[in-house]
Amino acid sequence: MGIFKDKTILITGGTGSFGKKFVEIVLAEHAPKKVIVFSRDELKQFEMAQTPKFKAHADKIRYFIGDVRDKDRLMRAFHGVDFVVHAAALKQVPAMEYNPSEAIKTNINGAMNVIDAAIDRKVQKVVALSTDKACNPINLYGATKLCSDKLFVAANAYSGHSGTTFSVVRYGNVVGSRGSVVPFFKDKAKEGCLPITDDRMTRFWITLEQGVRFVIKSFERMQGGELFIPKIPSMNIMDLAKAIAPQCKTNVVGIRPGEKLHEVMISEDDARNTKELSDCYIIQPAFDWWGQNNHAEGKSVPEGFAYSSDRNKEWLTIPQLQKMIES
Repeated sequence: MGIFKDKTILITGGTGSFGKKFVEIVLAEHAPKKVIVFSRDELKQFEMAQTPKFKAHADKIRYFIGDVRDKDRLMRAFHGVDFVVHAAALKQVPAMEYNPSEAIKTNINGAMNVIDAAIDRKVQKVVALSTDKACNPINLYGATKLCSDKLFVAANAYSGHSGTTFSVVRYGNVVGSRGSVVPFFKDKAKEGCLPITDDRMTRFWITLEQGVRFVIKSFERMQGGELFIPKIPSMNIMDLAKAIAPQCKTNVVGIRPGEKLHEVMISEDDARNTKELSDCYIIQPAFDWWGQNNHAEGKSVPEGFAYSSDRNKEWLTIPQLQKMIES
């Protein structure tokens, strides 16, 4: 049953796409004592509670209304909690550019509140979800998530007697999640034409289930301060369009503000502290004040290495994309 057996796990942003899949898999396979769904929206919590797959585990799920901006509420929610997944964030790029202070309150101040509450409540381990947009960020969302990543890594230096360890998981676009291009393209396909920002555009691609399982594995092998990055395939936006609606025409509309042509998850500067394992890369902390992180089983990546969606070794074909979308 692994690390979560008979333990209490809390997930912030628990009614989101990742949160629901995480709760589903943990309940089905890991025999936890309790899972706490922490989120702001009471309607989403109600709808989740009425879903048969969650209703069947009602005795093990607690729904806790709260906001990561509210440290007092987090302190109450974290009482007796063993493990925390921090998935709550504001992530709509245009909305965050227009409302920067709101992004900072949730993505940065909220991260600090989660860290403080976890240390004060003596939570064992915390994994925070990041994004490829946090590497060499060009928009405010990516910048706030980079700041959040740094906060969670540095938290290991002052968790002290509590023994709480913190790590980060970073991955790319999630197939079918809220805000994903997949449902957008499916909707646009009804009009017979798909808008393409740039036909050269590439992205990393991962399913929700793959993301959840990678986070769980990261809990099992984390020592504190790592940034875990899964080895996942890339896809070209034109191939995605053909996979979803091969009958549709395409119209190149240009890159949107705050958007990159290709995404990067490990920069050349990060590579100096990066180790490669069979299934992932680990960016180790540049300032390892607590002296616990080594991962001797990994090998250092070569000088000048970068993990970007256009230079990836693994690419999805159109049939593979269609299979991922269908599942």
